[in-house]
Amino acid sequence: MLILLTNDDGVEAEGLCALRGELEKLARTVVVAPLREQSASSHCLTIQSPIEVERRGKDTWVVEGTPTDCVTLGVNKLLDERPVLVVSGINHGANMGDDVSYSGTVAAALEGMLFGIRSLAFSVAQRRPQNLGYPASFSRHICELCLERNLPPNTILNINFPDLPPQEIKGVQVTRLGRKTMRGLNIEKIEGGNSLYWIGEENPVWNGEADTDIRAVEEGRISITPLHLDLTNYPAISEIGSWDFGFKPRLWTS
Repeated sequence: MLILLTNDDGVEAEGLCALRGELEKLARTVVVAPLREQSASSHCLTIQSPIEVERRGKDTWVVEGTPTDCVTLGVNKLLDERPVLVVSGINHGANMGDDVSYSGTVAAALEGMLFGIRSLAFSVAQRRPQNLGYPASFSRHICELCLERNLPPNTILNINFPDLPPQEIKGVQVTRLGRKTMRGLNIEKIEGGNSLYWIGEENPVWNGEADTDIRAVEEGRISITPLHLDLTNYPAISEIGSWDFGFKPRLWTS
């Protein structure tokens, strides 16, 4: 039994190392991870240039690419057997609400799901987490449950931990994604007469309703959010379907 472990913080990240130590108690764990940080790379796949890959020891591959590249190469080329799980993390920083659409951590798990492999993404809600031991051990427990109970079709689990000592964590909640109600600002600097922009956020405002991942983590609980790739707005199908598009075949031919 083999687990493919990746992340978007890079192969040397503490969160990945902590999680690897726990997953190796469960099964052989092969790391296929980016050479450097790939935060906010989303579901980017490198197709315009070749990807350099370096093997470091028996069970570590370092990829000059994105988390999605890592999973694709791992499953198709690098691993000597098909993994039973694709695990992404532990990310340094939360992946909740709208931010999952930017997340390389979540995208790696989604890529695993597209290969028909049970996949999970793990994050700690702090860019410089002080508590990785408990999230790593509890992540292993969740992986064990997924192997025992399986997952619904076309579904990943996105798990976010509060950065708290284990005795202060108040439980586990299955949640939905929250929403940002106000986005942060880009940072502008002027150098040599040119404008430089650093895309970032300062104090974003979140919708923290009771059943959201945001509220759960804010209140000290572990958030588990089932996600899938179907972005269809089903209620809008009938509404948009009622529009008169005025389609006349002859009018639109050249």
